[in-house]
Parts: sequence; structure tokens; C-alpha cells
Amino acid sequence: MTVRGRFITFEGSEGVGKSTQITNAAETLKELGIDCIVTREPGGTPLAEAIREVLLSPRDESVNDLTELLLMFAARAQHLHTLILPALEKGQWVLCDRFTDATFAYQGGGRGVPSERIALLETLVQGEMRPDHVVLLDAPVETGMMRARHRGQLDRFEQETVSFFQRIRDTYLVRADAEPSRYNIVDAAGSLEQVSTHIRELMCKFGSDLL
Repeated sequence: MTVRGRFITFEGSEGVGKSTQITNAAETLKELGIDCIVTREPGGTPLAEAIREVLLSPRDESVNDLTELLLMFAARAQHLHTLILPALEKGQWVLCDRFTDATFAYQGGGRGVPSERIALLETLVQGEMRPDHVVLLDAPVETGMMRARHRGQLDRFEQETVSFFQRIRDTYLVRADAEPSRYNIVDAAGSLEQVSTHIRELMCKFGSDLL
């Protein structure tokens, strides 16, 4: 019988190095002989990527908070049932760049959407399915925004205010504090070598849990 794979999400605000560290994590798991795939949210499938383009593109028309929230979960439903769940059932580990914690942080903390509304959609789309581990890459907002600006043109979210991102960071930390057994906070303000070492150690720990 195939053992279900692990679902590990990487969370954090802009400029904390998620893309770099999710690649680092995948390489570490493969060295351990663990089959894994890397994906992202919003996105991960052709349809979900099309919704991502709608969500992230700057536009003259203002985007209603409820519209944004529903689009996020529409992309998530497609991603979850088309890619994530089938991979987990095959025994693969899934490393995902953001998941529903990001919705609680961005649409909840950032936009002010009531958490009860987000939780309702979370249950509708996911049922009882939640990440096995959440890796929260945390850094001061100013540090993250400085890094994000160096990447080039900013998307619709990256153009938001410092206070918006501070609310996001605060929400992430509150969620991590409420469930420390599942959330792993990594200091993303350190050097690339320090952060990468921490991520490798976490992946080795998760892998050793199988033994």
C-alpha cells in the first residue's frame, strides 16, 4: 500500500526568499531519496495560473476584497484537486509556495476580511485537509520590501503599503504561535547560507520522521 506523501507549505511576506529556499528544500529531500514536487499558489495548474495572472496584474479597476478572496479559493480548489491531492496519494511529497495561511495573512490581515469568512471557504474547498508542516520565512517588513524592489517590476500586491505588509507579518506570527507543533519559523533576515542551512536541517528532520 502506498504511504501518503507529506504536504509542506512555505509561507512569508514579500522578499523573504521562498523561491530560493523551496528549491533548496526539494534538493535536500531528493538527496534523502524522497520523491517530491514543487508548486505554488495561486497557480500550479494551467487554469490556476491563469487566475494568478488576473490576481497579480496591476490594473486601473479596483479589485473588490471579496472578488480577490473568491479568486484565491477558486485557484486553490483547482490546484488542490488536480495536482496536490493526486500527488500526495501517489506518495509524493508536495512543497508549495504559499497556501491558505497566505489567505489568512494577505486577505485577512492585509485586507481586513473577517477570518470566519476565510475559514468557511477553507472548509468548503479543503475539508479537513491541512499542511503537515508550515515553514514560515520571517523577516522585518523593511528588509523584505527592499529585496522585493530589487527583483524588478512590482506586481499588484507588492505595490501595497508598509502597513499592509506589517499586518500580514503580524498575522503569520499569530498563527504560528497558536500552533507551534506544525509551524516552523525561520529567520529569513539572516545570510543566505544561514537560512539555507536551517531549511536543510528542517527537511532532514521531516524526513527522519519516516524512519
